[in-house]
Amino acid sequence: MLDPGKLTRKIIRRLVKKHKGIILSETRLMSDFMRTLMKGRNTGEGWTSAERALIRDGLKHLSIYVPLLIIFSLPGGALLLPFLAEILDRRKRRRLGPAQERS
Repeated sequence: MLDPGKLTRKIIRRLVKKHKGIILSETRLMSDFMRTLMKGRNTGEGWTSAERALIRDGLKHLSIYVPLLIIFSLPGGALLLPFLAEILDRRKRRRLGPAQERS
């Protein structure tokens, strides 16, 4: 039997991948959205409150085209942001930041 959390992640992953082209084409028009969203994957650092606000505003804009993305803007949705970044990451491997390279 599947864990409800795993099932939810599987459904979200499938829906985001289905609309990945639309999401990526729209994010090209939004200044710094993808760079900010990928900050955790690129550097291992967390987001500041200003960066979270930028991501939240970007997701509200994107939810016009892909309504599923509104769940990331709801209370508690910030916990899913690293998962969204993982799905939208176009690189084959995760980039290591300076602090992670030395370890």
